[in-house]
Amino acid sequence: MRGLTEANLKKLAGARSFERGLGYLDAVSGVEVGDGWVTATVHGTERYEVELTLDGPGGLVGACDCPFGLEGNFCKHLVALGLRVLAERQSLPRQRKAARERAQDLDRWLSALSKDELLAVLRELIGEDRQLRRRLELRAASVRGDLVAVRARIRDLLDAGPFARYGYVEYADARAYADQAGQAVSAIRALTGSGRAADAITLAREAMRLLAEAVESVDDSDGWLGQIGADLADAHLEACRAARPDPEELARWLVGHALGDLDDGLTDIDPLDYEDALGEEGMAVLRKSAVEAWRGNRRGWAEKNLMERLAKAGGDVDTVIAVHAADLTPNGHTHLVIARVLDTAQRCDEALTWAERGIRESRDLSAVDTALVDYLCDRYTRAGRLPDAVALRRDHFGARRSLLAYQQLRAASRAADRWPAERDGALDLLRADAGRPEGRYGGPVLIDALLDDKDVDAAWQAATRWGAHDRQWLTLADQARVGRPTDALAVYLRLAEPLTKQTGNSVYEQLVALLLNIRDCHHRLGTDEEFAVYVAALRTAQKRKRNLMRLMDEHGL
Repeated sequence: MRGLTEANLKKLAGARSFERGLGYLDAVSGVEVGDGWVTATVHGTERYEVELTLDGPGGLVGACDCPFGLEGNFCKHLVALGLRVLAERQSLPRQRKAARERAQDLDRWLSALSKDELLAVLRELIGEDRQLRRRLELRAASVRGDLVAVRARIRDLLDAGPFARYGYVEYADARAYADQAGQAVSAIRALTGSGRAADAITLAREAMRLLAEAVESVDDSDGWLGQIGADLADAHLEACRAARPDPEELARWLVGHALGDLDDGLTDIDPLDYEDALGEEGMAVLRKSAVEAWRGNRRGWAEKNLMERLAKAGGDVDTVIAVHAADLTPNGHTHLVIARVLDTAQRCDEALTWAERGIRESRDLSAVDTALVDYLCDRYTRAGRLPDAVALRRDHFGARRSLLAYQQLRAASRAADRWPAERDGALDLLRADAGRPEGRYGGPVLIDALLDDKDVDAAWQAATRWGAHDRQWLTLADQARVGRPTDALAVYLRLAEPLTKQTGNSVYEQLVALLLNIRDCHHRLGTDEEFAVYVAALRTAQKRKRNLMRLMDEHGL
């Protein structure tokens, strides 16, 4: 029930459908509560069946057979059911208990029937429900090991065609298709359970391929097919553990799947899960095949990932490093990955060497992975190498000249008691940038740095000389208002002017905030009457903006 909230209902339905759903609360009837689901009937233009799934793969989801709901929308009828459930939250345990009791009563009744009576009931249901008949036919074929019949039925179950209205399975029909595809998984597992695990392996792989073909034409926004793919992978693993197939063939198939040759994007099969089915012989082939594939494509993501996972599982740190070292990124990120692997292996000196190498080999220090710089500075600081940390921060700032790099240089320099000298050099660089309008950074970084240092007078002078962004002028005015109310007032008035020509609540909030600052400046200058005249003229000019007038009233303007 945690995912069922008014906020989530409004988010899923949108404001319009949510508001319309409020009018359908009394139209909800026949509410049934189960474990993780709620169903009901909602009487609208017609009688609609609605269902809320509270713990689906994508969180709270709903289905309704109204026209709007069939298009995959979270309709007003679902909103009504959700609100009804929230309103009756206290009675849900009782309703769930009643549902369980009904299920138990049904089970007791069925248990009391004789075999002939049960068969009569079942035959009656089979005659009325074609889907039930097909499911039972598939189960029977699986149990007796009729591979031809099972294969044909699995193909039918994974065929998305009957659900595709215009050549594509839309969101509203994806759940029904996934439910049908799930029957294929059950059939494969039934084969394993009936002693035909080798056949189950074959059909599981075929089903993976068919599902991969089908998913291209299905709107699987809620991830139902992803769950089917995961279930297929589990069924394949179960069958392999039961059948103990040829370890070399299985190993090569797993490598092919992991490298994308057979990967369907849905069945996330981990070759390491098959260790007991592969045995020593199979694992040796798996490692050999992975190495061969990686040597053939050292930059391939799938090849690198498989090699790294196998090496980590075997505790082979050097191989993990070799995999990463074969494809070093120019920004030093791979060097950092290697350094962290070595740290974990308690090989700290080698880790430091790799990190320093990453800085040296970086083609552009302005583009270097900042996490690598942070890692090295942290190592230097912990080792008492404060001058080295300052030197690296200085070089990094010289290449990037951002406010963050300035702040990091300041922190390192203060720890080494060298900030005054370093600050002068850093500000010289920013002043040089500010004097080149066509330069790479422009003037604002200088002003941000001075503001961050709380050097308001120097920041004001720099802004006056080289210009500043409006956000910087606003910060300058806020920080200088007490000591320089006249200058601050001029900034506030300039920033307020363009806002008077715009509309929207966020604009009004910004304008009122500026007006409050303008009033404070006038008060400090002793010119409150001048402010009163200004506000009166503004109210006259803006009187049609009712939300602005209301906001000004709330703040006594």
